[in-house]
Amino acid sequence: MKRILACAAEELDDGDTMTVPGDHEAIALYKVDGEFYATSDVCTHEKWSLGEEGDLDGFEITCTLHNARFDVRDGTALCFPATVNLRRYATLVEDGKVYVLAGDHE
Repeated sequence: MKRILACAAEELDDGDTMTVPGDHEAIALYKVDGEFYATSDVCTHEKWSLGEEGDLDGFEITCTLHNARFDVRDGTALCFPATVNLRRYATLVEDGKVYVLAGDHE
């Protein structure tokens, strides 16, 4: 399993998102209630960045292109037009740094 350094933990405040380059796909990183979550970055309905262009409200990320919504905890598509879930990645905080664990996804 590969660890991808995403950022320093203090770089993201609650409700913030960012995009992290991955080996095979970009990864969206979210911070909610002090916890970090990661999914594939691109909306499964249209090619639109959730980490850069999405609107995070609690545990839901909304794609601002067509208003598809996903649960950042597990990538579940919550409404149309999205019908395919996002890939979920595990995260790890160690020594003040946030890592995405590539190869540990569903």
